[in-house]
Amino acid sequence: METGGYAFAAASDEGYQSGMTLRDYIAGQAISGLATLVRFGNKGDAEIAAITAYMIADATLVEREKEEKK
Repeated sequence: METGGYAFAAASDEGYQSGMTLRDYIAGQAISGLATLVRFGNKGDAEIAAITAYMIADATLVEREKEEKK
């Protein structure tokens, strides 16, 4: 699975800190938006939202790759 690399990689005194992947960052942003639209009534609703968020992240990374190849 393509992760898009690291979203917040940085050097520090302890060495290189990789941070979260771009895929995780995009999914987090997507689920924030979904949370404003959906009222999570049970665990199943939250799981569907999480799956949807990663679907959005994956689609975003696919489009990003297409743009980079232009």
